[in-house]
Amino acid sequence: MDKIPESELILNPDGSVYHLNLLPENIANTILFVGDQERVEKISKYFDSIEFETQKREFKTHTGTYKGKRISVISTGIGPDNIDIVLNELDALVNIDLKNRTILEKHNSLDIIRIGTSGSLQSDIPIDSFLLSSHAIGMDGMLHSYDCKHVCEHAIETAFIKHTDWISDKPRPYCIKSGEGLANKIMSEKIHTGITATAGGFYGPQGRVLRLRIQDTALNNKMDSFQFKNHRITNLEMETSAIYGLSKLLGHNAVSMNAIIANRANGTFSDNPYKVVDELIQYTLDKIIK
Repeated sequence: MDKIPESELILNPDGSVYHLNLLPENIANTILFVGDQERVEKISKYFDSIEFETQKREFKTHTGTYKGKRISVISTGIGPDNIDIVLNELDALVNIDLKNRTILEKHNSLDIIRIGTSGSLQSDIPIDSFLLSSHAIGMDGMLHSYDCKHVCEHAIETAFIKHTDWISDKPRPYCIKSGEGLANKIMSEKIHTGITATAGGFYGPQGRVLRLRIQDTALNNKMDSFQFKNHRITNLEMETSAIYGLSKLLGHNAVSMNAIIANRANGTFSDNPYKVVDELIQYTLDKIIK
């Protein structure tokens, strides 16, 4: 079996993966993603115990147990480029023999749940609610660096491109489903669902205007009105499409849970965003242990 070159799989002197600073024994099979490193403690404070902690750059990890279940929490930072680092290095921890630099014969699958904040694009999805992303449409282009056509929902992509009059100068949008088994485990009557749009930036890519003109001032309104069968775009953020796309390609199960702290359609923002995030954390923890 061919060895993966040192230039492709970069390890630290202690043998840990380069950016995350983790060894295989440091992570659980169930992993919670948060963007903000300060949010790691907001989850791990509910653990019965914490067995491992590390941080390198924006990537902070706590591994411990919650009601007897071993769970890791990792901060990813912001954006699809960071997700590319985190998911590839996590997969290396469970599917590559790091010492011999060879791919393991038995594939190991992780359960990955993003707990993040997001803004609703629909007036009927209120602030302080929870939303599970049934699909994600990536406007960031990151997944096209990989052979990804076999995991994409091409009918939704084509409908979205036509509806938004998407220009060819931008990367082609890609659409990926959530890990349905994991989604079914977390769902309840209090959860909204919909397609999450993932942008490659916070300002222009999400339609915000400060001093720069943007290419399509109507894009958010077009996304508001997009409909494919019983699916519509419900919210906009910066990570979910990359999480779903890479998880599908690498054989992991992924779900994105969103605390809706803003409503772009109504121009409203949560009076207490920290409270709704904390409630989503507790809800998700209790769902994944069942």
